[in-house]
Amino acid sequence: MTVERIFVRQSSVESQTEHERVEVVAGAGIKGDRYFDRHDDPGQNITLIEAEEIESFLAEYQRPRDLSISNRNVVTRGVKLNDLVGREFMIGEIRLRGVELCEPCLGLGNALASPELPAAQVVKRLLHKAGLRADVLSSGSLACGAKITNAA
Repeated sequence: MTVERIFVRQSSVESQTEHERVEVVAGAGIKGDRYFDRHDDPGQNITLIEAEEIESFLAEYQRPRDLSISNRNVVTRGVKLNDLVGREFMIGEIRLRGVELCEPCLGLGNALASPELPAAQVVKRLLHKAGLRADVLSSGSLACGAKITNAA
């Protein structure tokens, strides 16, 4: 159960950038991310998604392997994120609380749509599989390869 990739997007019009390590701040999220210190929605500090779900979607629709397509901050491997809703967990030295599922929106549907795959079908396919919204409870460094564990 590890962090495979980390992405940050500075604004909604810019592309995501990949990082090996980022700094996170309790109650605020990832420094430099467009949602840093915003509190419009629950669990807005950080978003996570399972690499296995992205890979399944890409394989099903014969798309190139691109783990950044979900626009989530952290791509995990080997952990069922849905099980972390309402629970505290650790990523390396960082303590987080899973707040709610990060359900797919029409924006994600439109981004992944194609002539053969309408946006509504993308949203339906990724329902309950598009990740987790979490609150950051402690500050520190989050790095690729960090282990994901239950909070003590």
